[in-house]
Amino acid sequence: MFGPKSMLRGIAVAGALLGLAVADNPIIQTLYSTDPAPIVWNNTVWLFTGHDENGARNYDMRDWRLYSSTDMVNWRDWGVPMSLKTFSWARADAWAAQVVERDGKFYYYATVTKNSGGYAVAVGVSDKITGPYRDALGKQLLANGGIDPTVFIDDTDGQAYMYWGHNSASYVKLNRDMISYSGSINGFSLQNFIEGPWLHKRNNLWYLTYSGSGSSNEDIKYATSTKPTGPWTFKGQIMAPQGRSFTNHAGIVDYKGGSYFFYHNGALPGGGTYSRSVCVEKFTYNADGSIPRLVMTDAGAPQIESLNPYQQVEAETIAFSSGLITAAKSDGSGIYVTSINNNDYIKVKGVDFGKGAASVDLRVAAAAAGGKIEIRVGSQNGNIVASCAVDATGGAQTWKTISCPVNGASGKQDLFFKFLGNNYNFDWWQFKQVA
Repeated sequence: MFGPKSMLRGIAVAGALLGLAVADNPIIQTLYSTDPAPIVWNNTVWLFTGHDENGARNYDMRDWRLYSSTDMVNWRDWGVPMSLKTFSWARADAWAAQVVERDGKFYYYATVTKNSGGYAVAVGVSDKITGPYRDALGKQLLANGGIDPTVFIDDTDGQAYMYWGHNSASYVKLNRDMISYSGSINGFSLQNFIEGPWLHKRNNLWYLTYSGSGSSNEDIKYATSTKPTGPWTFKGQIMAPQGRSFTNHAGIVDYKGGSYFFYHNGALPGGGTYSRSVCVEKFTYNADGSIPRLVMTDAGAPQIESLNPYQQVEAETIAFSSGLITAAKSDGSGIYVTSINNNDYIKVKGVDFGKGAASVDLRVAAAAAGGKIEIRVGSQNGNIVASCAVDATGGAQTWKTISCPVNGASGKQDLFFKFLGNNYNFDWWQFKQVA
């Protein structure tokens, strides 16, 4: 099994063999990610995921992660909004989760294992989508042996529903406070249902997507209903068993006129059932509202808008990367890129330089001198448009802004930060236009 750095280092080799350096799936390469739960809020796609620990030989999941994008290819890392430590009464299994917003608060429904044993649904709450989330109840919302909660609020009457299940599916009606429910727990049957339900609505038709039994690994199936409580009509398979992970888990959203299907597989080096990675595909509903059959691709979703390099961009905004990881700043003020080694790189897709850039500012920290950041266009071995020496700043968390001249960056380009040397960290970047 690959270790934390050898897994990421292997991406460079895999990229050379499989063309991953120019592809965008999986969309997160700095760690293993699972169980995607997208939500559209404030004109942005926010992607909540689980996290498989490196080197795991079973499901080892201790926290949840958050990413965001406005172009569907460059994803900003927001770190850890919630972890098992959020729930004092839980001891293990930070499994599939989903966030919904109501009345200015964000509710994070998650699967955990209780200190006393058994699965339960926990609820975190925050005033900000980025967290941090706190325990909303101090105890479980429900147990019932269920996992993988999905929550949806009906736009017609405001009623919230939570579905979950393992081998059998159940739902409840949530109260307005979003942390209690009324009525009984309702069980029902779905063809070949295993886990991972996802509830969404389109054109007054309800869709219940779920992980089902396939010929080998799990597949993704779905059913529809004219009511959120069913009865459900089985509609077929969306994604056949594929990839190196036994499990799969789907999430679907519409964004800026497109429909997007998120899932996970084991496509990164060292990947498999216990080391999964989140991917995304764009799709179009059929005329009758049915969802077409989809396959896993390396290409991922197309970019839907260019990235503006003349505003400050966080270094952890990434379309693809090799070798490096991200971490939280010691003062809690954000995320940065770290564990940089020679020839690691970051790809930022579809950067629109317009008439051209004159210089670039980089926010860096270094305990020692000797590093250099080459800024290239087209590929990690493309034309060098800037070369910036990284000298000692006084410490690995002592941040300094350096400025370098830029030559040859114009028009729309894929941008690459290629790192030479090591022992330095990278926080953000911003180009300045030619006069």
